[in-house]
Amino acid sequence: MYSNGKNLAHSGQGRGAGNTIAFVVFFVLFLGCLYSLSFWTLENAWWPGISCFVLAMLAFGVPQHILGMSDKNPAKTATQQD
Repeated sequence: MYSNGKNLAHSGQGRGAGNTIAFVVFFVLFLGCLYSLSFWTLENAWWPGISCFVLAMLAFGVPQHILGMSDKNPAKTATQQD
């Protein structure tokens, strides 16, 4: 994909190892979220629920908002309509 003569494709730029490490870290956080629910009982619901919520927010929020391209300048993207 090109915009203003610049290639905006992100494939093949040597980010495979970093992406794999990030995926493994956040997938482990997600699995920890699911594992914390195994301690859920009717007598003990607060700590497993809070830990599941926090781990889920870390597993989904960090990749979307911090590692994602949400801060990309719209003027530099190819979806800009002139």
